[in-house]
Amino acid sequence: MAGIDANTPIPSAITLHQKSRQLELVYPDGSAFRLDFEFLRVFTPSAEARGHGPGQEVLQTGKRLVSIERIEPVGTYALRLVFSDGHDSGLYSWDLLHNLAVHHQELWQEYLKQIEAAGLSRDVDTTSRPAPSGGCGQHH
Repeated sequence: MAGIDANTPIPSAITLHQKSRQLELVYPDGSAFRLDFEFLRVFTPSAEARGHGPGQEVLQTGKRLVSIERIEPVGTYALRLVFSDGHDSGLYSWDLLHNLAVHHQELWQEYLKQIEAAGLSRDVDTTSRPAPSGGCGQHH
């Protein structure tokens, strides 16, 4: 489970850029990262998307135009991002956010490969409602 310790990087500034659809994280060491809202939504840590064990993950689709409506602090260890598609159950701990920022490129490339391999789209949401007939049959 994610947590924080003395070595967990905690942003010194967090800025929502609505026009570019990015969350900017600036750290005390001067490093800065910009993460697309879509990337953050796709990699939500919520149980609804990640499942409760290996193999239960649900590939998030159709999130290209999602926005972050607001950010809510959760104690001193995480942020809750409230997305325009109604999703708000993922708690983004400081260590998770830093990991997503540092590994952004490889995580994003892997996601794009998974979307393509599954024949799905960044523009068509198949995760928020039942798939059309002939789909994989997973209903939530």
